[in-house]
Amino acid sequence: MLQIYGRTSSYNVQKVLWLADELSLDYQHIPAGGEHGGLDRPEFLAMNPGGRIPVIVDGTTIIWETHAILRYLASQYGNDSFKRETPAAQSLIDRWVDWSLSELEPAFFGGIFWGYYRTPAAQRGQAAISRALKRCDQLYQRLDDQLRQQPWLSGEALGLADIPAGTTLYRYFEIEGISRPELPNVRRWYQQLQTRPAYQQRVMRPFDELKGRLAY
Repeated sequence: MLQIYGRTSSYNVQKVLWLADELSLDYQHIPAGGEHGGLDRPEFLAMNPGGRIPVIVDGTTIIWETHAILRYLASQYGNDSFKRETPAAQSLIDRWVDWSLSELEPAFFGGIFWGYYRTPAAQRGQAAISRALKRCDQLYQRLDDQLRQQPWLSGEALGLADIPAGTTLYRYFEIEGISRPELPNVRRWYQQLQTRPAYQQRVMRPFDELKGRLAY
C-alpha cells in the first residue's frame, strides 16, 4: 500500500494528501514531523536524508520533494485530467506547478504566512511584510488573469496545476489582518475548490496552532 509521511498541518503534505484523495488512491497516512517527531530517526533519514516531509513509499519506490511526489502520483495514477498525452500539453501544467513553487509560495508562505502569521507580533518586520503583500497582489492578479480565460488553472477540469497554487488559497483568504485585491476569478476558483470533499478534508484545516509560532 502507498504510504504518505507527514503532518496534516504542513501545506506541502496537504498538497500530496489532496491529490491522493482526488485520485481515489488507497494509502496509509503516517504522521511525522511537528508534534509527531521522527524526522531525525535513522529509518526516516534512510528514506529522506534531508529529514523533511512529505515522503511517500510506493512499493520499492521512495520519493521526497513535494512536487516530485505530485508529478509521480499524477503520472502513475492520474487520468486524463491529471496527465497529458504530449510533452507540449504537459508543459502547460508543469509551468504553473513550477511557478507556484518558485514565485507564489515564497511570496505568500515565506513573506506572509511566516513573516506575518507565524512570527510573534513584536518580532515582525513590517517593511518586509508590506513588500511581500505587494508581491502577492501581483502574483494572485496573474492567477486571476489566467482564470478569466478558463474555469480551472489546469484548463477545463481540475488537474495537477490546481494543486500547488490552490493549496495556498485557504490560508490566504482566512488569515485576518492582511489586505487583498478583488480577484473575482480567483475567488470563483476558490469557491469551486471548496465544493470538493478532498479539498475540504485535506486543505481546509484549522491552522491556529501555528500562529506566532516560529518553531515546528
